[in-house]
Amino acid sequence: MAPEERVPRLPGAGACRNFPSMASAGPLRPSLTRPRSIPTTPPNRRIWVDGELLPWESVTVHLLSHSVQRASLIFDFMSVHPTRRGPAVFRMGEHVRRLLRSAELIGLPMTMDEEAISGAVVETVRANPGATAVKVCAYLPSIEVEVVPSDDRVSVAVAAYETAADVVGHNAGPVYFKPELRIRLAKERRKMRPEIIPPQAKVSANYTSPMIAKWAARRAGYDEILLVDEKGYLAEASTENVFLVSQDGRLRTPSLAYVLAGVTRSSILEIAKHDGIPVAEEAIRPEDLFTAAEVFLTATSAGVWPVVSVDGRAVGEGRAGPVSRALRSRFEEVANGHDPAFDAWLTYVNPT
Repeated sequence: MAPEERVPRLPGAGACRNFPSMASAGPLRPSLTRPRSIPTTPPNRRIWVDGELLPWESVTVHLLSHSVQRASLIFDFMSVHPTRRGPAVFRMGEHVRRLLRSAELIGLPMTMDEEAISGAVVETVRANPGATAVKVCAYLPSIEVEVVPSDDRVSVAVAAYETAADVVGHNAGPVYFKPELRIRLAKERRKMRPEIIPPQAKVSANYTSPMIAKWAARRAGYDEILLVDEKGYLAEASTENVFLVSQDGRLRTPSLAYVLAGVTRSSILEIAKHDGIPVAEEAIRPEDLFTAAEVFLTATSAGVWPVVSVDGRAVGEGRAGPVSRALRSRFEEVANGHDPAFDAWLTYVNPT
């Protein structure tokens, strides 16, 4: 018997661009399930590894490699959008520079520079038509005993794929996606202190604590979590930045001291300023969530993701608010190349 897919109701499915097949399914009851057959053949994709495009299924790393055993892999995640001029990578330069900054912060001795990595991204997207996502990884493939590797050779891999078809569609478990989020404020676990692992490092080890908190929240019936920093102020979600819209219309988000410098976060701040929305990057108390007019998360995989409740208490009217909806629409407009003011953010992979 085939596994069953849980299909959520999607009233505003544009919030999560990496589930286009689900978005087009139309409004369905949250409890509705349908059989889902798991493909037996691997995705027809090629992954760039150290200068060579290889079949998806042949790209492996040893179980005992340093990156697996010590969580030293760094990565960055980009989105690819259809535009009038063909596929374009959104803010590729910012993502590649952030990857190199992650390497610098953890001491990973990278030999590829920004130009070389950017070239690999473009080559990989061209080789994988229909891709909507790009993940770039830098890792130590050697089998090691020590925490400090004796072989510090770094491999770089670039994968370009369509998330729903190539990743989610090949997993046996239920599909989990909610267009509007019910969030739990994590009380037992805080954001890791910057002197332990800097929040600006997108390294595997940085995601263990959020994984533990989010897994527990899912079991308790929530969709996502929000972490606070060591001072008790709001930090971020498991893989997303958080924004509040105050009752006077200001857009507020935590400063970068304890949070990842999200590329989507930066984009939303710049779009909001361009559109005349007042913004503030500042310390935010958790209790401000309960008096905010709106709350939403941002991430490359989701764009603008509305939050409708926190700890079971409705945010605003308990649905996506006007500012969240407007910024979600504006972000999609910009990312799909419909606003000339932000055209410099797009790298067209098939330039004419």
